[in-house]
Amino acid sequence: MADRPHLAEPDDRQAADVAPAPPPRPPRRRRARRIVLIVLAVLVLLGGGAVVAGGLYLRSVEGDIERVEAFDQVPEADRPAKTIADAKNILILGSDSRDPDNPSGSRSDTIILAHLTRGRSSAQLVSIPRDTWVSVPRTAEGRGGRDAKINAAYAWGGVPLMVRTVEKFTQVRIDHVALIDFAGFKDIVDALGGVEIDVKQGFTSTHSLNPDGRRTFVKGRQTMDGAAALDYARERYAFANGDFTRIEHQQQVIKAILDKAASGGLLTNPGRLNSFLRATADAVTVDKTMSVPGTANDLRHLRSDNLTFITSPTKGTGRIGSESVVLSDKAKAKTFYDAVRRDAVSEILSAGKAAG
Repeated sequence: MADRPHLAEPDDRQAADVAPAPPPRPPRRRRARRIVLIVLAVLVLLGGGAVVAGGLYLRSVEGDIERVEAFDQVPEADRPAKTIADAKNILILGSDSRDPDNPSGSRSDTIILAHLTRGRSSAQLVSIPRDTWVSVPRTAEGRGGRDAKINAAYAWGGVPLMVRTVEKFTQVRIDHVALIDFAGFKDIVDALGGVEIDVKQGFTSTHSLNPDGRRTFVKGRQTMDGAAALDYARERYAFANGDFTRIEHQQQVIKAILDKAASGGLLTNPGRLNSFLRATADAVTVDKTMSVPGTANDLRHLRSDNLTFITSPTKGTGRIGSESVVLSDKAKAKTFYDAVRRDAVSEILSAGKAAG
């Protein structure tokens, strides 16, 4: 799997103080990936009594799931308090690393804070631009401890430092973490038989999976295969507002995958279902504290029509020293994340809309 394409562009540079990579870990067990794959099937495809049956199976094998440690280096004294017990916040990281325990030199190019409301009637997925300028806490090894782009936290301290950084930035307590290899989009989309995407602005990708590195997208609604969808979701240099358009495209692809997976046809095609499940499992890792059956039960009613995609409030781009960064709108962000913390859905949506 090491030769899979990823979302990071070839000319990106990471901070100079990235530590040497630790020794490689043993390959993850295929069975563990298949368990996670079943979870995704429950979340996206199943409902009602099927979730109950799936949950019973998951409980019987949950102890075999291999996970990533997300909170072991997150000091409790530094964490925001849990405000609403029944609401849940899941940090979703899209990374170019195949091993979440070996983050050195890798980036988290997609950062989403998924807020699941109490009662689970809806969810809000908040994209935090990877170049957002924030304060990164210092690790026990002395890395970080300064202002930087938010995605530098993953390179300096892996998932735990990413949790600390997002919690410090948002003052929202993270309950769970999911890592997604967004290169897995390609196989997932192909397993679904393609997805429908409405291209609002024609453009040419210069970091394509095609042999010449280029792919042209024309304006209008169209079916994309996996390679095209990945090219669509990863391009940012073709646009004046760069990463903001890329975030919109990634949100489109996520929504299209959910719509296609939940359409019902997948369940009647065993071959396609198997391919979808294998591809999904291969792209997902979860933290050690997550209850797999519980999360499946929490999310069984969610579909794309009760998911809202929001971008963290910003003032646009600017320069700090030699770096091009995204500047958070601190006043709007404070209002917005306070609403998330209180599970005030109408305020979340209103503040998200005001932020653009």
